[in-house]
Parts: sequence; structure tokens; C-alpha cells
Amino acid sequence: MQQSLTLRDPVLAWLHQNVPLPRIEHILRVEQMAIDLAEVHQVNGEKAALAGLMHDLAKFFKSSRLLEIARQSGLPLDPVDEANPHLLHADISAIVAREEFGVEDAEILSAIANHTLGRPGMDDLSCIVYLADTLEPGRGDTPELNYLRQAAQQNLAQAVWQTSDYTVQYLIQTQRLIHPRALLTRNWFLQQAKTQQKFTESPKSLPVSS
Repeated sequence: MQQSLTLRDPVLAWLHQNVPLPRIEHILRVEQMAIDLAEVHQVNGEKAALAGLMHDLAKFFKSSRLLEIARQSGLPLDPVDEANPHLLHADISAIVAREEFGVEDAEILSAIANHTLGRPGMDDLSCIVYLADTLEPGRGDTPELNYLRQAAQQNLAQAVWQTSDYTVQYLIQTQRLIHPRALLTRNWFLQQAKTQQKFTESPKSLPVSS
């Protein structure tokens, strides 16, 4: 996939103009972890790299801009989106990837759009970017995160279920709003994990993905 190679430098240049350096460092770690997980799970590594690199294009857009783009693009808005427009940055990043950089690959755009809230039934590429965003090494070295990193190496459905499950638990503990899509994601992948009969003992807590 030649596009991923030709776009990397322009995307990095754009990021350096629009995103603080610590966030760029996070993005690069997500890119690398997405590549690594793609190799393990036999997913296209170039698509994983590009989706990881572009997943936070709209991370630092103002709330008003996120809402404006969402409305102009016809994105469905939940009351939780209205209360916390930052949650829209994933979906808006996919729009920026398409409009600013000409990305048309549906799998890449979906992986970008799904990296924060997930989505029921999302494909392996989306699962990989969703997990890489939360589990990249810069997120910490806790037993819970290390457990989930191991799960991500072994079974994507189980890892997405457990990652979303404990993100939801964190949101409950900190009295934050929970987006319905996050719950739908958790429930769908829990059912998948049950079907696959790949249960393992779960960690007790997990920091929220951002």
C-alpha cells in the first residue's frame, strides 16, 4: 500500500503544526504498537500504521469546531457528545484524514473513527488501533495495563471487551458520563469473547482511554 509511505511525511508535518509534541510522541507509539499487533494478528501493517498515525488529527480542535464539523458532516450526535464534544475527535479525525490527505480506504477511516469509543462489530484493524491507543507503552506500566497488553497479543475480541469494560468502570468511579457507543462496544465484544470461550481472569481497574 504505497499511500501509507507517501503520506507519512506530510501527516507528520501537519501534526507538528497542529499537535503538541507530547501528543505526537503518543501518536508515534500508537503507530508502532498498531504495526506490532497487525503482524501478530495478520492484518495489513501499512493500513495499521497509517490509521495509528492519523488517529488523533483532530485531538486539539476546539469543542465548537468539533461540533460544527460533526453537524456539517451529518454525524449523529448523542447528548453525551453535546456535553463532551472532545469525544467527537475520533470521528472528526477520520473526516480530516479524508478531506485533508485524501484517504479513501474505508478500513483505515473506520479504524481512526473508532479508536476512542469503539463500535460493535468493528473489524480487526479497528480493534488494533483501539487497543494501541489505550495500551501503548506511554500509558503506564501497571499490572492492569500489562495484563491487557498480553490479552491484545492473544485475542482481539477479549482484549477489546476487557479494555472497554474497565474503561467504563473507571468512568463510573470518577462520576463521568458514559457514551452509549462505549457500552454497546463493551457488550458486543463481551458476547464475542463468550462465544470464543477465551475467558481469563480480569484486572481490577484500567485508566480511561483519551
